[in-house]
Amino acid sequence: MNLFTDIRALVIDSLTALQSEGALPEGLDFANVTVEPPRDAAHGDMATNAAMVLAKPAKMKPRDIAEALAAMLLQDARVEVAEVAGPGFLNMRLSPDLWRGVIGAALEQGSDFGRSNMGQGRKVNVEFVSANPTGPLHVGHTRGAVFGDALAALLDFAGHDVTREYYINDGGAQVDVLARSVYERYREANGLEPQIAEGLYPGDYLVPIGAALKEKYGDSLIDQPESVWLQDLREFATEKMMDLIREDLASLGVEMDVFFSEKSLYGSGRIEAALEELDAKGLIYEGTLPPPKGKPDEDWEPREQTLFKSTEHGDDVDRPVKKSDGGWTYFAPDIAYHYDKVQRGFDELIDVFGADHGGYVKRMKAAVSALSDGKVPLDIKLCQLVRLFKDGQPFKMSKRAGNFVTLREVVDLVGPDVTRFVMLTRKNDAPLDFDFSKVLEQSKDNPVFYVQYASARIHSVLRKARDAGIAVDDATLTAADLSLLAHEAEMAVVKKLAEWPRLVEIAARTNEPHRVAFYLYELAGEFHALWNRGNDLPELRFLQEGDSSATQAKIALIRSVSIVISAGLGILGVTPAEEMR
Repeated sequence: MNLFTDIRALVIDSLTALQSEGALPEGLDFANVTVEPPRDAAHGDMATNAAMVLAKPAKMKPRDIAEALAAMLLQDARVEVAEVAGPGFLNMRLSPDLWRGVIGAALEQGSDFGRSNMGQGRKVNVEFVSANPTGPLHVGHTRGAVFGDALAALLDFAGHDVTREYYINDGGAQVDVLARSVYERYREANGLEPQIAEGLYPGDYLVPIGAALKEKYGDSLIDQPESVWLQDLREFATEKMMDLIREDLASLGVEMDVFFSEKSLYGSGRIEAALEELDAKGLIYEGTLPPPKGKPDEDWEPREQTLFKSTEHGDDVDRPVKKSDGGWTYFAPDIAYHYDKVQRGFDELIDVFGADHGGYVKRMKAAVSALSDGKVPLDIKLCQLVRLFKDGQPFKMSKRAGNFVTLREVVDLVGPDVTRFVMLTRKNDAPLDFDFSKVLEQSKDNPVFYVQYASARIHSVLRKARDAGIAVDDATLTAADLSLLAHEAEMAVVKKLAEWPRLVEIAARTNEPHRVAFYLYELAGEFHALWNRGNDLPELRFLQEGDSSATQAKIALIRSVSIVISAGLGILGVTPAEEMR
């Protein structure tokens, strides 16, 4: 049940009726007509821009259109007031019974309330985290993991067929560095002093892998040349690192559907096939790039390379796919990987990158556009840095990791629910401050607590009602006399509930799961305000002694709030609280 969609349909039907009467010309495009909450709630329940967007193509004054539309809308029982404001905005007030119907819909649909079919089963691939398998996940990966997982859940809730995917960067030189680092820990396990040279990974997390290597090889690799052990240790260490990464993700409640190995692209012909596809489209050529902007000419030498004509698909410059020595650039396997996604039949691709990948956005979008002939959109979401504090002071780095705070440290300190919610309290492209002390505060300023406290309060009321012998199952509450809900504070909660289906669709359309966290905070705020009003006005209290009808109506309202909070937290990957400890 999406009231905003329903009223927009009423507006469109009314405009069509005005055309039939000759009050509006035929052939108008209604695509940009919207119905949404007014900026100022005092102006009404909903507002439409219909007259403003149709005035020019209709060659009419906006106010004339708005007045004709208002008269038409008032013929529908759902619209109690339709007022023209300013040059032609139209504000509407709707029937209270229409709003109250939201409660019945929430109770009947339960966890499915707010679900949408807007995705129409479109196959969407969400690739996120994709950290190099060279160490445990750090706090930056944490934000990307939470964002990607919540986005995938949101798209699923909005009717898409979603695949969560992790791209294992196991084909580059960094895995050789990992193998060399692990070899030193293997020497250490055999009683020798490790030689952690500059450029190797110093973290203690490699010590157990060194011990596992000793168990497997004994001392047979000691003093052997790199050519003997490098390849085996690459594979061994990568597998162990991926086990560690899977455990890290599991501690956060993240489970991937697909782990795709970059290494699997090499020697398989898939990189060549992707570039042949581009070549067949006339997009691969031999050429020389101009010097990078801002780089002195004396530091740059022109050299002929194999280039992808990415400028034909929106990039700033063409991009090399093969080095002058014949080896692949980093971009070439990434092209092949995304070509594989296109061939797997995805209708849309979403990549979640760290902030340091901003320069990669245009070239990757150009590649997907070229490979899919513009049929498969790629949205790239950049997650900005997370700044860690404790009691207002920068949080110290981890010795175990070497030089960063790990995902596991964050989860161990505050738990997965708090971690996930806080990571979504800012839009992904805005920096995020994470203070371990503040995120555990029990105050309105802590959105995690504020939303969970609303959930716990509602469950407390439900328990008290059951203890008093009042039936509060959803089937009984659905039959409650909701006309008993008339106070402005109660209606404010109802109207906020009605925004949930619309919010889901907006958040899914823009790939912005943080909107769910913001909405839940606002919904919790309306609930807490109603609770507090009950301290002064006994008639607003949820348990009305001697009046089971009023009690059930009020509990129907807050049970609906509980349903929406549970659904929203489910999208965020957070368990709703039934009591606060």
